Amino acid sequence: MNPSVEILFQDTIKKYGQGITPGEILKESPLTNRSEIVAAELNGKQIDLYAPITESGELRFVSVNTPKGVEILRHSTAHIMAQAVKEIFPDVKVTIGPAIQEGFYYDFDSPRPFTPEDLEKIENRMKEIIKSKLPFRKVVLPREEAIRYFQELGENYKVELIEGIDADEVSLYSQGDFTDLCRGPHIPGSGAVKAFKLTKVAGAYWRGDERNQMLQRIYGTSFPSKEELKLYLELLEEAKRRDHRKLGKELDLFSISEEAGPGMVIWHPKGAMLRYLIEEFERKEHLKRGYQMVVGPQILKRELWEKSGHFDHYRENMYFTTVDDIDYGIKPMNCLSHMIIYKSRIRSYRDLPIRYFELGTVHRHEKSGVLHGLLRVRQFTQDDAHILCSPDQLNDEILGIINFVKDVMAIFGFEYTMELSTRPEKSIGSDEDWERATSALETALKTLDCAYEVNEGDGAFYGPKIDIKLRDALARSWQCATIQCDFTLPERFGLTYVDSDGSRKRPVMIHRVILGAVERFLGVLIEHYSGAFPLWLSPVQVIALTITDRTDSYAREISEKLRDHEIRVEEDLRNEKIGFKIREARNLKIPYMVILGDKELETRSIAVRKRGQESTITVGLEEFIDSLNQEIRMRSF
Repeated sequence: MNPSVEILFQDTIKKYGQGITPGEILKESPLTNRSEIVAAELNGKQIDLYAPITESGELRFVSVNTPKGVEILRHSTAHIMAQAVKEIFPDVKVTIGPAIQEGFYYDFDSPRPFTPEDLEKIENRMKEIIKSKLPFRKVVLPREEAIRYFQELGENYKVELIEGIDADEVSLYSQGDFTDLCRGPHIPGSGAVKAFKLTKVAGAYWRGDERNQMLQRIYGTSFPSKEELKLYLELLEEAKRRDHRKLGKELDLFSISEEAGPGMVIWHPKGAMLRYLIEEFERKEHLKRGYQMVVGPQILKRELWEKSGHFDHYRENMYFTTVDDIDYGIKPMNCLSHMIIYKSRIRSYRDLPIRYFELGTVHRHEKSGVLHGLLRVRQFTQDDAHILCSPDQLNDEILGIINFVKDVMAIFGFEYTMELSTRPEKSIGSDEDWERATSALETALKTLDCAYEVNEGDGAFYGPKIDIKLRDALARSWQCATIQCDFTLPERFGLTYVDSDGSRKRPVMIHRVILGAVERFLGVLIEHYSGAFPLWLSPVQVIALTITDRTDSYAREISEKLRDHEIRVEEDLRNEKIGFKIREARNLKIPYMVILGDKELETRSIAVRKRGQESTITVGLEEFIDSLNQEIRMRSF
């Protein structure tokens, strides 16, 4: 008699013969959504529906309409894409193909770049594979046997991957004649794919190392339904229209020139004004909350970076230089200077908390393959602050930062989510300090009743952190604000304060940013607003358009009065038709046009057209200025 297993499913325990599969249990289950089930979980571990069950435990089913199910669907679709590529292009070698946040990709070593026509061929072959309803099947092989198998196929990348696996056995998945190295699980068969699309091709280095072979990366996405895919593709098209690199050029905000160097942003006058407005907003908001302005140098001695731990844990992202035979590190962060300022004199408990704020420009050695407009650059400015406080002040300071973030996100109209990131494997500091720091962050989140997820092992190397990810108008998520709690660097740098009993105590340091990198935030902001900034943020708030050159002097007079009231205004006095001027102003997304003709000159009035409207209204200049100032004060978005 076969041994039995006890399976807990939907609060009921039932005995089955060992070797029964989740799929067999599913068939006799009362579930009404059986057609949506793509995998199962036994004791929290994901398994295939056809996997034999050999141990007792709790069984759950994974629906394709859940995040876990969608991830399995997309990973399986990546395998189907790899099968199609190999069938059409036998000389191509396969590497890795994971599911990602919005779809999947697979990297291929191809003798030539893939073309749009190639993507169409691959899509058509994928449809045939899906229509064939090929089952996914798992086989476990001894490690050496798997190496020989892929060596015979000439798949050297798979061989390299297996050689790096510290296990006696590895799992492979097959559908049809295609076999791939994979942990799984996968959908039961290719027919479970209902809606997919290949979206683009890009270059990618093997294992992300620019010293390695350049590969061809095909991106795609897959959804449980055609309706969801259609909505996603529409959002993708809208994202292309909002692309900050495209809008940055059209609105003359910034450029990134290979002549100057990749990852280095050159701000044009309008972009520099936008940046100034954000930075000035930040200064005022920080001063209101008791922060002190500081400025640190761009380079500091290497020994300081060694002392802080950055040299050991972050040096691959740093630039170094030598001056007078002394090694310096170009700063990737601002915290070292702030600790030196704190340490410059004796501090009392009465001085705490001390909040140092710096719009500090930093440099990080990002690989060329990940550089992306304003969103990933090599030189950027952070709205960086470091708060030094006593342990009993820590909770209030964290609460203050979270509320600061809430206030700022409301001004820009951003929703956001929160994550608590815990200790990474590569880190410094004692277990006790990490526990205290993590507890402080978690307590603050619970005090404010903030919803959050735990992101295990993704903290900074010196402390845990709260990551705040804003959601833009297209529901995309962007990392901006972060709050890091640090007991370790104050210890390393010998920071102290004199307590009320005269003893020396160690302060706690909070590292935090509200917007994060100014460049990155502006890239997100450009796409969020589609370049149509609210009045208070618009580099040009008003443009005066003349119908005839008889009103040129009047336009200059109007502009001068607007500037007297700190309104940012330009004039278009060109000898062009007014319709042409209006179209150009509309394309530049300027909030207000002031249209001036003989009638306006005669009545000493102005005709105003608001962005997004086709009609004009005639008003007096003073009334117009009052309405502008009111809108600016409201900071409406």
